[in-house]
Amino acid sequence: MSRLLYESSVSYKGYLIIPFVFGKANNYEIYSYRLLAEIGQKSQFHKAENPAQIYGSSISNIVDIAKEHIDQHLEFVSQGDSFKSRYIYRHNLIIVFQEGGKCFYDHYPPELLNNIAAPKLFTSEYECLNWIKQGLDGRHIRQRAR
Repeated sequence: MSRLLYESSVSYKGYLIIPFVFGKANNYEIYSYRLLAEIGQKSQFHKAENPAQIYGSSISNIVDIAKEHIDQHLEFVSQGDSFKSRYIYRHNLIIVFQEGGKCFYDHYPPELLNNIAAPKLFTSEYECLNWIKQGLDGRHIRQRAR
């Protein structure tokens, strides 16, 4: 699997649809997708790869396929957009959450949907994002120095 195209992700009815290039045929890209669910592991589709088992010819096509599958197999009713505060930095997906006056985050690397966030609380979204950026920039410098 190629890197997840977080920059083309779409929040829809409590899910985050994340497209990626599944492969190529005759120099045409074939797209697939992964899902994150706002209810996490309670959803059978959380971190699922292409539960519709249909592939697309473009990012917009695969997003439409994913939306149709979600509409047909809706597991819960979303009360808001849990993915509205999402950011992409160095191809990493960062999702910031606020609860009880504190911020925390989920952090997904470019190639897989494994949350690698540190168990840390912040007083603001800015403080959270700044801390993450410093960590990724520091890691990036160490990787280049090798």
